[in-house]
Amino acid sequence: MTKGINQISKLFAALVLAGVASHSFAADTIKIGIAGPKTGAVAQYGDMQFSGAKMAIDQINAKGGVDGKKLEAVDYDDACDPKQAVAIANKVVNDGVKFVVGHLCSSSTQPASDIYEDEGIIMVTPAATSPEITARGYKMIFRTIGLDSAQGPAAGDYIAKQVKPKIVAVIHDKQQYGEGIATAVKQTLEKDGVKVALFEGINAGDKDFSSLIAKMKQANVDFVYYGGYHPELGLILRQAQEKGLKAGFMGPEGVGNASISQIAQDASEGLLVTLPKSFDQDPANNELVAAFKAKKEDPSGPFVFPAYAAVEVIADAIKTAKSEDTAKVAAAIHAGTFKTPTGDLSFDAKGDLKDFKFVVYTWHKDGTKTEAPVK
Repeated sequence: MTKGINQISKLFAALVLAGVASHSFAADTIKIGIAGPKTGAVAQYGDMQFSGAKMAIDQINAKGGVDGKKLEAVDYDDACDPKQAVAIANKVVNDGVKFVVGHLCSSSTQPASDIYEDEGIIMVTPAATSPEITARGYKMIFRTIGLDSAQGPAAGDYIAKQVKPKIVAVIHDKQQYGEGIATAVKQTLEKDGVKVALFEGINAGDKDFSSLIAKMKQANVDFVYYGGYHPELGLILRQAQEKGLKAGFMGPEGVGNASISQIAQDASEGLLVTLPKSFDQDPANNELVAAFKAKKEDPSGPFVFPAYAAVEVIADAIKTAKSEDTAKVAAAIHAGTFKTPTGDLSFDAKGDLKDFKFVVYTWHKDGTKTEAPVK
């Protein structure tokens, strides 16, 4: 019996030591949560975010890390679903992670950001563009991409002044991101004197758009703006071509994915898309682009470089604050200017970038893009 007790005691001591060792190891790293869709209809965009953030973590670690500590990526899949995003945010809290790159979809980012703000966790989204996310006076929430309140007018002005259509339909997917940017485009078009004949919502996941296309044909629509993501627009493009709707199309960065060409095929040729600047084409980023390609990863996605920049901002702010205390790090982000592959970034009181411009591109059926002409 005594021998058994001694063995149990030794086993318990070993487990305690193992726990101490594990805790000690964890304390030597700074965990960076990466939250976004690894599954679901827009997982391709999540791939961009995870790729960019992990490259930044790898490169920062290769240079010695942050104040002697290595960064450690912790992946979280929210599938761009608001309920799942809330569950993920609570898991981040329980995991003791204090810094998050993400989320991606605006409808997921907003409820998750409520939890992060309450729990003192810094979140930097490289992709969520809804103005509502940063309109609530939060101190822990930032983004390394622009807002729909800038992207919508940029799209609307291009349509009005460059395309000059007669009758426009503005369609959206009834979600926070899609409807928000569609509304901004509609308001800009109407301000510019362009007739918006239809402003309608479809349901994300819909497959048959024949009634919508018939309605647009009946209204003699010659241009369509779509607020939402590529799976639905790809089908709308293809079905519009099949049913003889002669109209141009435009969408936001949520449709700027090579998958739209796989869905729409020839019908994707000439689609206009507002996107962040092609940071992979900047000669200053040649070395970084080569690093992505060496890992067989595509650096051209719209969220790759903003995700990389998000990690750099967090890491540099920790160095500036000389602390991992998130209140001090957030103050450093608000006060600082950060040199990143997307430019020198500084933030306003809401956590938004002080200067970010969207660029209009022409999409091609082979999945490439070129900057759209300005007359």
